[in-house]
Amino acid sequence: MTFPSFIFHHLMMHRSSSSSSSTTTNSVNGFYNFLTHSLDDLYSSFHSQNFISIHFLQLVFSSLQSFHNQLILLVHKLHLPVGEKWLDEYMDESARLWEVCHVLKSCISNMENYCSMGVNIPSILENIDSNPQLAREVSRAINRCQRERVRLEEENKSLIETRIKPLMIQFDESVLIQSKFNGFNGFRGALYALKNISSLLFKIMVNGLAYCSNDSSFSSVSNMNTTCYNVNHTVSETSFMVSATRLMERVKDCGEGQNGILLYEFRNTGYAMDELQTKLDRVRGCEMGFDISERVENLKSCVGGLQYGIENMIVQLDDFFDEIVESRKKLSDLCIHTSDV
Repeated sequence: MTFPSFIFHHLMMHRSSSSSSSTTTNSVNGFYNFLTHSLDDLYSSFHSQNFISIHFLQLVFSSLQSFHNQLILLVHKLHLPVGEKWLDEYMDESARLWEVCHVLKSCISNMENYCSMGVNIPSILENIDSNPQLAREVSRAINRCQRERVRLEEENKSLIETRIKPLMIQFDESVLIQSKFNGFNGFRGALYALKNISSLLFKIMVNGLAYCSNDSSFSSVSNMNTTCYNVNHTVSETSFMVSATRLMERVKDCGEGQNGILLYEFRNTGYAMDELQTKLDRVRGCEMGFDISERVENLKSCVGGLQYGIENMIVQLDDFFDEIVESRKKLSDLCIHTSDV
């Protein structure tokens, strides 16, 4: 398919921009600056006030990958002590990232069956001019898709309640940089920043890809009051929270008062099916010729775009799983080799 090619172009530009900033991540402050610039880029990339596009979610996940990679690079610069608690703290957080991403992958995979069912509908309609009775068959296929849509949202909702909520994903927009975050040459603060920002990004992805409810929406978040202060640290340590809160404020209207999957392409596919169903209901039983080509092409485009986006999100998730495994091994090996010196 050619239509989503612009998505890849934007993603590559986004990753290129992230890579070009990696040279500044030679210090904890460099890591905070990287977070700030990347969050500002996401803020600028978000345009919808009602739904979340697959394009934006790919950028969100790409940013999460970059933040994790930059943290690993930072570890090599800080010369952290062997046998200390910092490695355990990283292992705990990377395990959380792993688990949440697995839940997200399960939710996304639930859409694959829905897409495969929707893709078949236009092919049934190819011979409708010679056999108007096919309209009834298409109506049944659309009804099956609509039932599948309800089923997958209910299953995703259950996954969020049973597997995401216990992980206590909560973005804290009011952070006080305390002395305890200075531990391990500032690594503890950087790890906390990753945990906090990843919680925000996961909340966005959960609303878009899994299920939005009162528990996952931003409507319950308290009023913005970002307080980050420590006389021993520079403003770069706090500016990323300002950028994160701006992003949260911009995105939170999407979930307010809504339930279900907020993914634009998912909603659009549902609307396209409903429009086709309405058209078929009007022409059913009519022996005269009728034109539904526009509705069919619209459905084909919507389902294709959703399917393509889902496939690419799954690829991104699988890549991140590999990165987490590799990073855990690298840091473990780093401690072993350092202890042998």
